Amino acid sequence: MAQDTMQQAPASPATPARDLLPLVLPALVVGAGSSLLYLGVSELATLLQHVLWGSLPDALGIGPYSVLWMLVVLTVTGVLVGLVVWKAPGHAGPDPATVGLSSTNPLPPGVVPGLLVAGMLMLAGGPSLGPENPVLVSNVALAFWLGRRLAPRLPGDAWASLAESATIGALFGTPVAAALLLSEALAGKPVRGMLWDNVFGPLIAAAMGALTTSLLARRTFDLDLPAFGHPHWQDLLCAMAVASAGALLAMMAVYALPYVHGAFGRLRHPMVALPVGGLVLGILGAIGGRLTLFKGLDEVAELARNPDGWSAGQFADMAVVKLAALVVAASCGFRGGRIFPAVFIGAALGLCAHAAVPAVHPALGVAAGVLGVLLAVTRAGWLSLFTAALLAPSPDVLALLCIASLPAWLLVTGRPQMQLREDGTSVR
Repeated sequence: MAQDTMQQAPASPATPARDLLPLVLPALVVGAGSSLLYLGVSELATLLQHVLWGSLPDALGIGPYSVLWMLVVLTVTGVLVGLVVWKAPGHAGPDPATVGLSSTNPLPPGVVPGLLVAGMLMLAGGPSLGPENPVLVSNVALAFWLGRRLAPRLPGDAWASLAESATIGALFGTPVAAALLLSEALAGKPVRGMLWDNVFGPLIAAAMGALTTSLLARRTFDLDLPAFGHPHWQDLLCAMAVASAGALLAMMAVYALPYVHGAFGRLRHPMVALPVGGLVLGILGAIGGRLTLFKGLDEVAELARNPDGWSAGQFADMAVVKLAALVVAASCGFRGGRIFPAVFIGAALGLCAHAAVPAVHPALGVAAGVLGVLLAVTRAGWLSLFTAALLAPSPDVLALLCIASLPAWLLVTGRPQMQLREDGTSVR
């Protein structure tokens, strides 16, 4: 009976090549443009960061990462971002706590400058958020606005899809992450044609975005951790334990987000909430140290260069402080994303496990920790698995991560997500 049913099921007709070819040029243009915007914002933020945390304190004779300087810079960053959110058109985009990784409703182009300035100030000033949301939302808005004028025959949602995929490709330096996210988003939805037809244009945009980033910036997620050898049964137990611990740790932040967001919401004005948030982040930075500042990707590389350079307690402190900083930064109104800080949290947790139990290989610990934390923060299984495997590229590690993702997923599925609705309640 099942075989008869399968034979009777209508097959999805493939999309003719003449319908796919018009996507190629727009995908290439959007891919390159999305990467250039990301690299431009990142470069400007890096230059400003060098001034704030290098040239300026040196000229004043102050330690760049002294407690006083952390409090001053992060509080001033809150003031500047608060001013942009208050006065910029569209208030520099939506509340970041209510925004996920995808951007379903393109913003008016007039909102983009304020959003990019707020994101650049945040990246330079040290709050624990990444560039992904401001850059992605801006790319979608610009691609939608320009695309509808230059090529009106292409539907608006196609431009948004191209920009999202291009940005993910640019951020990760590979189109695979975008393809996995798109495949996951299409699962369970009625799609026209075959799956590969639907990812054709976005995959070209993601590849062009990744290639542009790689050619111009030569960035990589490979942390050059000690090579993982032949796996043993205890490695599977370690991976499952660390991934589950990462999921549980990150779920604490998920459950705390509505309450912390509500507390900052009661301050009502961005010129109050953001400076107060910056001050709190400065205190957290003083507790956790300089590695718990900023988006976290460069800091993860520093941890990975010396996985035995800190004690288990120090790694644990950094993971917990970074997690608290992520919740505060996302709650008080700083414009930024949550993926890159989550990678730092997972990496610090994995190295904590290695320091506490030397049998946990550092590469496996980092990958499993990142996997668990990202599953809780993003609920994107493919993205979490891919990012974790990208940090410690090894077929054996990937096999272990696939199994370790199962208990970690059971701990997070069906529970609140790290994203809020407009009324402040958690998305489920």
